Amino acid sequence: MEDERLIALLAGSNWPQLFDRKALRQGREYAQRRCVSDFDMDHSHPRQTRIRANVLDGAPQSYQCSIELRPNPQAALEINMRCSCPDGTQCAHCVAALLEATQRHTGPVPLMLGEPVLANSDSVVTVSVTPKPVLRLRGAPFRSRARRGAERTIGVARLAFDYDGHRVPPDGRAWTRFTHEDRPLRIERMRALEGDARDRLLTFGLVPADQVVGLYLDDAEAARFLAADYVLERGEGRPASPSHLANLLPRLATAFTLEFEDDFPVELLQAPDQWHVDVRDRDGTWFDVSLGIDVGDQRLDLLPILRQVLADPDFPHEPLPNEAPDAVWLATIDGRRHVPLPLLRLRGLIEPLLEWLARPVDVGGRDPDDEQERLQLRLPQAAILDELPLNWSGGETLRQRLHGLETRREPMQPAPGFEAELRPYQQQGLAWLGFLADAGLGGILADDMGLGKTVQVLAHIWTERASGRLRKPVLVVVPTSLISNWYREARRFAPLLKLLILHGTQRAQLFRRIATHDLVITTYPLLARDRRRLAEHDFGLLVLDEAQSIKNARTQAAQTVRELRATRRLAVTGTPLENHLGELWAQVDAVEPGLLGDERLFTTLYRAPIEKQGDVARQQRLNRRIAPLILRRRKEDVAPELPPRTEILRSVELEGRQRELYESLRLAQHSRVQAALAQRGLSQSGIVVIDALLKLRQVCCDPRLLKLDGARGITASAKLELLLELLDELIAEDRRVLVFSQFTGMLDLIAAALRARGIAYLMLTGGTQNRGALVDRFQNGDTPVFLISLKAGGVGLNLTAADTVIHYDPWWNPAVEQQASDRAHRIGQTKPVFVYKLICAGTVEEKIQAMQVHKAALAQAVLEGGGSSRAVSFAPDDLEELFAPI
Repeated sequence: MEDERLIALLAGSNWPQLFDRKALRQGREYAQRRCVSDFDMDHSHPRQTRIRANVLDGAPQSYQCSIELRPNPQAALEINMRCSCPDGTQCAHCVAALLEATQRHTGPVPLMLGEPVLANSDSVVTVSVTPKPVLRLRGAPFRSRARRGAERTIGVARLAFDYDGHRVPPDGRAWTRFTHEDRPLRIERMRALEGDARDRLLTFGLVPADQVVGLYLDDAEAARFLAADYVLERGEGRPASPSHLANLLPRLATAFTLEFEDDFPVELLQAPDQWHVDVRDRDGTWFDVSLGIDVGDQRLDLLPILRQVLADPDFPHEPLPNEAPDAVWLATIDGRRHVPLPLLRLRGLIEPLLEWLARPVDVGGRDPDDEQERLQLRLPQAAILDELPLNWSGGETLRQRLHGLETRREPMQPAPGFEAELRPYQQQGLAWLGFLADAGLGGILADDMGLGKTVQVLAHIWTERASGRLRKPVLVVVPTSLISNWYREARRFAPLLKLLILHGTQRAQLFRRIATHDLVITTYPLLARDRRRLAEHDFGLLVLDEAQSIKNARTQAAQTVRELRATRRLAVTGTPLENHLGELWAQVDAVEPGLLGDERLFTTLYRAPIEKQGDVARQQRLNRRIAPLILRRRKEDVAPELPPRTEILRSVELEGRQRELYESLRLAQHSRVQAALAQRGLSQSGIVVIDALLKLRQVCCDPRLLKLDGARGITASAKLELLLELLDELIAEDRRVLVFSQFTGMLDLIAAALRARGIAYLMLTGGTQNRGALVDRFQNGDTPVFLISLKAGGVGLNLTAADTVIHYDPWWNPAVEQQASDRAHRIGQTKPVFVYKLICAGTVEEKIQAMQVHKAALAQAVLEGGGSSRAVSFAPDDLEELFAPI
């Protein structure tokens, strides 16, 4: 080739595409500094020119360059380069040699280089595409030279670049020749992009294989490696373990295409092609649910993967800062295989399934003919399927039943023979109870006090008996004070039911008669004593009236309830949640065991996040779990005909010796509480705290309640004087009044004051034997004032003759006060009801009044699906506020 044509082609080449900027800059410096020596151009071959040169790269180091130049018919120039330097090709030394060639024939070193002259032709196809970096991963045996340990397998990555399906190693020619459709193919290498990929490998902790020779690879082992090989390390010269590889691979996959050989310690599978939720009906009440993913041509069981992810402490349950929308989590399939799963979808699956994933694996959840793990769900639990971010197949019966749980049921009338006219909302309640019976489910009837829960349950029992679906006896468990109420209601509304009362010292003779009766009534205190005799019978329905009586699942009564054999269970309560969510769990678990998991799991998943952290999302999930099984209506929503109810807060200032007693006692008790907290901590000091607060509350009510030397001789009570003045006004207005106090001793003091004033009264406490007679006397208008202890008379009484309720002393729980007020404000009341709360200003009573709001908000948030919840337990700041001075 003549020199003139060669130099013209060389000068017209697109040098920035052949070399990166660093190589061009350094090569120009070498050429300008006359670092090129032993330069030779060989024209002996007619269609090729060879250039050889040595380039000095800092004394005494020099490198040998060999360059081949070939023109093609389209006047393009093919350049193949090799150099003895570590880069091997397209380096600064080759730039210097080429510049030397142009300088020797055209003069000074060119500062600007021309545009390329490249074209496709029938004989040569030129490909110019963006390369895809590829890592071919394999395993290699090694033995540490330093420790002479046992042979292990390390991970090795071989780098290559894919140009539209054509693989080239990192080194080699700037133009690489292939064959495409029987024609020569020329790949235009993008050295800058390739260099970026090589640099990125180092940021991931990969080390060029030649750098670990002598560290844990001897020379013989190192001979197997190429310049394109990198060893996967975990830092400090240690080869990566399988667990480290499993964490490293997803990050590598974001920048490189990964290919695995069989001997690589870890295999990263492809992302799932399909996600499956398959539902299989068992008996219309129980359903089997399996989850799987398709990876290639294999289906993998997803439930064990989700359990493993949930148990991993490093799994990010909440989005991380700057988390990419397509971020993945590497889930382990077995000892070698791992699959990348989208984080967003994983979180969407784990959250609805928390109750089941956190439980031990139930071997009963496996089909003998199917190795896939399955969830076993009852109908109300199966509602989680609608929360999963996947479509599910199968389970047509389940779809129909879930639709039934969500559908508003038309009101229904009780069967003929029931002697009561139900209101529309009570007819809807009867329809709801009937649906539960059809589905074989338990539930909680949680209507407000005074809406007629007892009559709805009796209508349900009567209708089920009349239809023939309820053939076994119904066992009703009630507080002792409500036996007479249930007896009267049953006799009044369903007189044809065979009724048996298990109460009194002679009841031993009655157990053998259970099977011949329709309705059997017993009490919570007798459950533990009679558990063996009751366990001998099968009941068609177990009704737990005032079910808050079993809100503590550790009591003997609550444990006995769980042991009784009953086809279905129904709880009846106006206050399923009084103090904390653990009480709600106890009642739900009594009627539908396992729905919310065990108590510890429920505390972890729901109670702690909702009560302590105000987790609204977790609260809403709990609402959805329990919604199908709880029917709760408020009076203002379903009984608009009820007269208005007005609450009035009356404050009074402590004065004189009563005020001095309060302050001295407050200081003493505050010091006592602080000492207990310092010694035992808040969790172990509950008894001391409650006792101290009790004493302060007693001083507010009347110093005579306090059995301490410092209180002797103090008979003045500002609150008692306020009550008497208020009663004088109310009685003068011909009002009928209920007075509630939690202290029976306070009721005795009030009674003595009323006698001294000549005011007639009735009194009901836990020791009262003739409750029914007292209620009748008050309802008949014999006396204007009814003194009632909060515990004994807060439930089960219908006192609609009263139009005024006075709470003498506040209690922690607003639900308890609400129950007491509902003795008067209930169905049958025709007059406006006024509720007075007497509070000593600035004292612990006023602080309690403020704290009541928190518990009311918790109950509303969970049972009615509104509001937000927050902590309801004592905190150190709460105690400081409670013991603050007046």
